[in-house]
Amino acid sequence: MGKVALAAKITHVPSMYLSELDGPHKGCRQAAIDGHIEIGRRCRELGVDTVVVFDTHWLVNSGYHINAAEHFSGTYTSNELPHFIKNMPYACPGNPELAQMLAQGCTEDGVLVRAHGDTTLALEYGTLVPMRYMNADEHFRVVSVSALCTVHSLEDSERLGASMRRVVEEQYDGTVAFLASGSLSHRFAQNGVADEFRFKVWSPFLETMDHSVVRMWEQGDWATFCEMLPEYADKCHGEGFMHDTAMLMGVLGGAQYTGRGEVITPYFGSSGTGQINVVFPV
Repeated sequence: MGKVALAAKITHVPSMYLSELDGPHKGCRQAAIDGHIEIGRRCRELGVDTVVVFDTHWLVNSGYHINAAEHFSGTYTSNELPHFIKNMPYACPGNPELAQMLAQGCTEDGVLVRAHGDTTLALEYGTLVPMRYMNADEHFRVVSVSALCTVHSLEDSERLGASMRRVVEEQYDGTVAFLASGSLSHRFAQNGVADEFRFKVWSPFLETMDHSVVRMWEQGDWATFCEMLPEYADKCHGEGFMHDTAMLMGVLGGAQYTGRGEVITPYFGSSGTGQINVVFPV
């Protein structure tokens, strides 16, 4: 019935918001912003009605969770980096029907997922930052999925992604994009030297590993990448333990996936972390 039209691994660095504002960092993340705008354009072109975001800023300590609210709006300040994102307005429609459908389907497939409809749960900035640039006109409905999973296996997260694709294709009457919102390596700069690393990766080891991974994606070497993902996530400080990436791999087909990544925004360093926007053909 339904269709998965686009899948991507995306950045959500808070300096993208700083990049909009007058001051010394104005324009510093324009390439990342332009990448989000391009992904949003492609989603429109493909007829996407709902964007499902695997959000590595939504921390959960038990189970998997989906924000199934009808609508999201407010003013957001990051508790993590309040000097980067302060008083950022946001608004976007939700898709409770799809959210409940995804939770039920994943649970039936053996991965317990809860969808929260009657809730005061707010969106985290792993969803809010991308939607600011991809969805400024509220064209897409948004479903946010917890992907900072502290006691979960990457195997279960991959199964979750596979189940979500099955549900969309078998039950949903519409077109969906899946976005893994999180970095590559994610070792923040040490306190006191953050300004020195505003545009750098923390270490040559982390940067080298990130570039190796991007080459695997571009060359379609998914068997190697999937085998090394748990160790890569561990040793390279993967954001959200890279559950967003495991979920996306589930959507795409895991080690059996044959597509090649298309880099939309080239790899860049940000406060010590490694960032990129990449689209994967579905």
